[in-house]
Amino acid sequence: MIEVQGLTKEYDGKRVVDDLGFVVRPGAVTGFLGPNGAGKSTTMRLILGLDRPTAGHALVGGRRYAELADPLRQVGALLDAQAVHGGRTARGQLRWLAASNGLPNRRVDEVLAQVGLTEAAGRRIRGFSLGMRQRLGVAAALLGDPPVLLLDEPVNGLDPEGIRWIRTLLRDLAAEGRAVLVSSHLMTEMALTADHLVVIGRGRLLADDATTEFLQRHGRTRIRVRAVDRTKLAALLGGDLGSLGSGTVTAEPVDGDAWEVSGAEPERIAALAAANGVVLYEIAVQQDSLEEAFMRMTADSVEYRAAAA
Repeated sequence: MIEVQGLTKEYDGKRVVDDLGFVVRPGAVTGFLGPNGAGKSTTMRLILGLDRPTAGHALVGGRRYAELADPLRQVGALLDAQAVHGGRTARGQLRWLAASNGLPNRRVDEVLAQVGLTEAAGRRIRGFSLGMRQRLGVAAALLGDPPVLLLDEPVNGLDPEGIRWIRTLLRDLAAEGRAVLVSSHLMTEMALTADHLVVIGRGRLLADDATTEFLQRHGRTRIRVRAVDRTKLAALLGGDLGSLGSGTVTAEPVDGDAWEVSGAEPERIAALAAANGVVLYEIAVQQDSLEEAFMRMTADSVEYRAAAA
C-alpha cells in the first residue's frame, strides 16, 4: 500500500503540500480529489521520488520509491501521457521500458492488447491522439504487473467507450488486490469508480472517507414534493414543520409548483399531507451528487476562481 505521513513540500517559501497524511490500501480504488492547485500532482511526484519532500515521507510497500530494486514491478504510474518520445512506436516505447526493468518482451504485446492498441503498435506516437496516448500511458503503468498504481487524470482525452473501459479496468485491478490511487476532476466518474476518497485543498487534507460516508457527511438530502393543489401544499409546508423531523426542518418552493424539504422524513411528509387532504403526485428523495458535495466542502479551498460575467 501507499503510506503518506507528514508530507510537506515548499517552493519559494510557499507550501504546496502541507503536513499531508493518508493511506491508500490494497483492494480498493482511492480517488484523489482537490481543486486546481491543491497539490495533487505534487503529492504524486513526491510518492514517486520525482521531487524531494521538505519534510515527511511517502512509502510504497513500506519503502521509499528510490529504494525499490525493480520499481516497475512494484509501482505503475501515469502522470503525463504527453511525456513520451514522438518518434518511437508504441511497441518501441514499451520495449525500452521493459528492457530497462528486466521485463520479458511478451509483456509488451500483452499490455498493448489489454489497452486496445494492438493494431496501432507499429505506429509512431507523434500521430497518436490524446486518448491513444492515455491508453499507451496506462499500458506502461501495467507493464510490470505491479501491486500499486498511481494515475493522474487517466480519462483525459478518452471517448465515452474509453472512459467506460478505464472505469472497468480500475475496478478490476482493485478487485485483484492492488492499491489504486486515481486523481481526477470528473466527479461523475469518481462517484462510479472510487471506493474511497482522499480530498485535499491548498495542500492540506480535507477528507479521508469511504465514498458513501463522504456523501452522507458532506452532501445534502432533500425531499422533493408536488401536489395536485399547489395552494394547499404551500399552506401546509409554509406552516409549523416541527412534526416532520427531530431536528431543524426547512421547506422552500422550487421550479414553480414543487417544494424541497430538508431535515424531514418522506414518510412523515406523506402522512402529514394525507391527514390534511393534500393529494401528492410526487415525493422523491434527492441526494447531492459527489460533485455538489465536493464543491460545498472545498468552497474555501479554491485557489483559482473566475470572476462572474
